[in-house]
Amino acid sequence: MSAVIDVRGLNKYYGDRHVVRDVAIRVGEGRVTGFLGPNGSGKTTTLRLLCGLLTPDSGEGTVLGLDFRAQSDAIKLRTGYMTQRFSLYEDMTIEENLIFFARVHGLDNRGERVDAALDRLGLRDRRTQLAGALSGGWKQRLALAAATLHEPKLLLLDEPTAGVDPKARREFWDEIHAMATQGLTVLVSTHYMDEAERCHDIGYILDGRLIARGTAEEIIAGSGLVTFNGEGPDIGRLSPILSEKEGVLSASAFGTAVHVSGTDRDALEKAIQPYQHAPFRWEEVEPSLEDVFIQLMGGKAADRADDGHAR
Repeated sequence: MSAVIDVRGLNKYYGDRHVVRDVAIRVGEGRVTGFLGPNGSGKTTTLRLLCGLLTPDSGEGTVLGLDFRAQSDAIKLRTGYMTQRFSLYEDMTIEENLIFFARVHGLDNRGERVDAALDRLGLRDRRTQLAGALSGGWKQRLALAAATLHEPKLLLLDEPTAGVDPKARREFWDEIHAMATQGLTVLVSTHYMDEAERCHDIGYILDGRLIARGTAEEIIAGSGLVTFNGEGPDIGRLSPILSEKEGVLSASAFGTAVHVSGTDRDALEKAIQPYQHAPFRWEEVEPSLEDVFIQLMGGKAADRADDGHAR
């Protein structure tokens, strides 16, 4: 599989803030790669560096076969970028917005391209509606149509489904995967674990570093994490108690259940032992992606505290 993105040593500073730290990433053609991480972790900055919207302070490699530093203008022309905040003209109709974007990109066959986008994303019946009057899900479709109107080879999506209902989110992801089967490479930042699991592979960014990379299954398997699931009446009240036990990295309530995780099985069993009686039921389960990311965040926070750099 050819690499659409192959970048190493990516760094970006804002004054004395090191917001992207020595990131190396390789992404194959037609892959959907998810970026996860807390707010301020460097996800958006990394996306913008890769597509040429920001200039890195250091780094080398290629994007779309082009030198990602020296040929950033050419990369931008072949890349679609959908921002987190709706950024189209709200006082223009759906169709007018798409025609405008076709003109900005200097596209030929503008009418045909706009018609195809309207049909592909189910926008034709609403083409005369003002963009500002659309719901979140329809705004999302319009933004995706605009970002892909020039038929890019790389698509970058910055938290594209924030504030969108579950049905619209599912339809959006179905469309993304349909595009990927046609060879489009997609990088998407998200806070939703179920969306991360729909990606072919994921990367977890914390404090500007890419600290985990692979498929969801690979990241879970490589975590070394052990998780016990407890169920029973009002078991959520045990979460803060178990969180303080030795060897417990996280104890989180999930509805009527509690996930207790750590890397030391004996310590976990000792922690839950006082509660291994009716009406509670416990069993070991495979860690969830969320369990693993809580572990990663906790581990890095501890490292910063040990180094005297906790923030």
